Amino acid sequence: GGVGFTQYATAAYTNDILDDFCYYGVDFAADKFGGFAKAPQTMDIAKELATEVNAYGMEQYEEFPTILEDHFGGSQRASVLAAASGITAAIATGHSQIGLAGWYLSMLLHKEGWGRLGFFGYDLQDQCGPTNVFSYQSDEGNPVELRGANYPNYAM
Repeated sequence: GGVGFTQYATAAYTNDILDDFCYYGVDFAADKFGGFAKAPQTMDIAKELATEVNAYGMEQYEEFPTILEDHFGGSQRASVLAAASGITAAIATGHSQIGLAGWYLSMLLHKEGWGRLGFFGYDLQDQCGPTNVFSYQSDEGNPVELRGANYPNYAM
């Protein structure tokens, strides 16, 4: 999936932009729900938080073109927005599965807003996860958390 190498490498060179998006989301969630892990663990919360953070991030990319130059590939921007959305949803609810749902929703919102995630058809990897949010394969991951079919698929 798109969570792998792109995210592994992205955090090293995205400056303080990923931090800004994450702090915005976590501050938004803490103000609304009264702290970390206090939000209800529902898909509606994942949708609300991921939509808010993704919209904020896209607005920042549009307002400051130098960010677009720094994150020169669509997959980089998609991963930064998705990471911030997923981190916000996970911290707000205290549940990793809600964070994963926020991640994948961000990918879809990004594609809907800008028409594509990457270039030359490479955006498939970034949008193939939403159907796996509630999948279960006994040989992959912790069955209590019910992670996606390709998790962990890190190129490390």
